[in-house]
Amino acid sequence: MTDALNEEKLHAYVDGALDADERRAVEAYLAAHPDEAARVRAYIAQNQALHRLFDPVLDEPHALRVGARPAAANAARFWRSLGGFAATLALGIAIGYVARGQFGRGVAPAAPGIAHQAVLAHAAYVPEVRHPVEVAAAEEQHLVGWLSKRLGAPLRAPSLAAAGYQLLGGRLLPAAGEVGNAPVALLMYENAQGRRLSLLVRRESSSRDTAFRFSQSGETRVFYWIDGPFGYALAGNLDKDSLAAVARLVYQQLNP
Repeated sequence: MTDALNEEKLHAYVDGALDADERRAVEAYLAAHPDEAARVRAYIAQNQALHRLFDPVLDEPHALRVGARPAAANAARFWRSLGGFAATLALGIAIGYVARGQFGRGVAPAAPGIAHQAVLAHAAYVPEVRHPVEVAAAEEQHLVGWLSKRLGAPLRAPSLAAAGYQLLGGRLLPAAGEVGNAPVALLMYENAQGRRLSLLVRRESSSRDTAFRFSQSGETRVFYWIDGPFGYALAGNLDKDSLAAVARLVYQQLNP
């Protein structure tokens, strides 16, 4: 199921847009192709995470005179038609706007911007099987140099091997709107069991160091702090103590 037609049917299955016979055919195919089944599970998990984050925003009252939300099938066809690049771009814009509360009253983040943006980015990119990062860890030197240039200060990718996590790679996120127009760096780590952590790094207007602070949204927990020119936020679906231990390791790596 690799041609365009079957790929579309695969996405239609994820979106719940197939009839009973078509669903059974796809499920039989997935049972025989575990790699594709894992990809579908990741898509479903990502859809669920995004719905939890953005559905309340879509349902809020607003002053714009627009019609009702499109039917699920029409919306699914629309997003599929955008293609992977455009969908990622739209998602990035949404992350930036939600982080600075631009969708209207009542949606301001419960935690400071960097912690909220870390939750959104973690939900968006961690479920990705094939493209969780833009630049893989195999090109770490290029990744660090690129992100440092974009953030305007030397950036380091901490080693979390002592906690059992290896660098998976990284990507750029759009500016959160609170600190000029500087973009945000996302570094992703993964352990042997496939569990992932997201480390967000962004320039801060103040270089005053701050102690660790904690935030939680659903099952995602975040420790965040300021150290030198950067603000950091470590997000993961770990218990608080385990995540705190990794956050301390990050801090120690940045302050030897």
